[in-house]
Amino acid sequence: MPRRKALSLTAAAAAIALGLSACGNGGEQEGGDDELQFGYILPETGDLSFLGPPQISAVNYAMEEINEAGGVLDQELPEVLAGDEANDAAQANDAADRLIGQGVDAVIGAAASGMTMAVIDRVTGAEIVQCSGSNTTPDLSDYEDGGYYFRTAPSDALQGPVLAEKLINDGHQSVAIAYRSDDYGQGLAEFTAEALEEQGAEVAMSEGYDPNATNFDSIIQQIDNADADAALLVSFEEGVQILTGLMEAGMETDQLYSADGLRSASLGEDIDPDDPGVISGFQGTAPGADAPEFHEGLQEFDPELGDLQYAAQVNDCVVSVALAAEAAGSTEPSEFVNEMTNISRDGEECSSFGECRDLLADGQDIDYQGASGPIDFDENGDVTGASFEVYNYNEDGEMGIEEHILSEGE
Repeated sequence: MPRRKALSLTAAAAAIALGLSACGNGGEQEGGDDELQFGYILPETGDLSFLGPPQISAVNYAMEEINEAGGVLDQELPEVLAGDEANDAAQANDAADRLIGQGVDAVIGAAASGMTMAVIDRVTGAEIVQCSGSNTTPDLSDYEDGGYYFRTAPSDALQGPVLAEKLINDGHQSVAIAYRSDDYGQGLAEFTAEALEEQGAEVAMSEGYDPNATNFDSIIQQIDNADADAALLVSFEEGVQILTGLMEAGMETDQLYSADGLRSASLGEDIDPDDPGVISGFQGTAPGADAPEFHEGLQEFDPELGDLQYAAQVNDCVVSVALAAEAAGSTEPSEFVNEMTNISRDGEECSSFGECRDLLADGQDIDYQGASGPIDFDENGDVTGASFEVYNYNEDGEMGIEEHILSEGE
């Protein structure tokens, strides 16, 4: 059965009155006469809270752009409903339950793959569309979500080969891999190791560790003993301790690599507040977006923002959902979910909500080109290609983007 929004007695009476009025005037309202209600489950607190501000601002920025273009089905989007994932499964589930109870039509998030795995059954089981701009674990590709889950961030099945190629192009032929033992860490480690070996490099070790441990001496020692040319850390915040230990053990920063989970503008200060340049030479890859116009607009919208990681991908989640509702002529998730893939491929290319909405109104099929890339959702709700950035740190500890790499997948 489709999920219907709960109406108070007052709201129900108003709805009946509106319906009678419309009929009396000979008019007929299309399906989805409710406003399209967004909610988010994103990290406002916890060790991934640095990912929260750009993603939350991107949600609000996209909604403002949509409302300035006239709203969805000629109705302004109401204020987004907030939920904190906090990198804690219990809190993420509480947030999901609250948003479901408030009648959301689409949930943006969670940010962490593990937190999405914690809430996805609740959200998609309630026939609510879920779209994440930063989930990368391959396990979500074939997850039984009833077709309600989408992501604009690429699977690590795409990032692994990009990261492997970076290591090999830098001249490394023996790599030690240490990864947090969760969906994100294991998936990216496996795809990177596979790509390294396919290109002729040796994986000297690939070991998981408990990200909640208080001491990482064991994994640091294993990496040191592997005597590899380079070390790859698939980590979140705990990677700061591992990096520090490896540097103290004598590894040079240009031998150390990571991915999106450890990408942070404050990494140098986190390692040594008195000498952030100690991290100079450290590199990594992350899903990115070569979108200067979007980033400029977002920073004008929220001047307090620093890093903009995953902001473009989150923007594309919001716009994709809004366009799907337009294409379906309904804000009912069970109806517009079927348009999510359709609006992303095999039509007239367009790059903003207003432009795409007008094409739909003219009866044309559209191919939404997002701020983060071409989108092109497949049958699993995955994007089939994506842009990746190579980030690094200079002698002052400042993070910069070396290049963008477009991966089309297979």
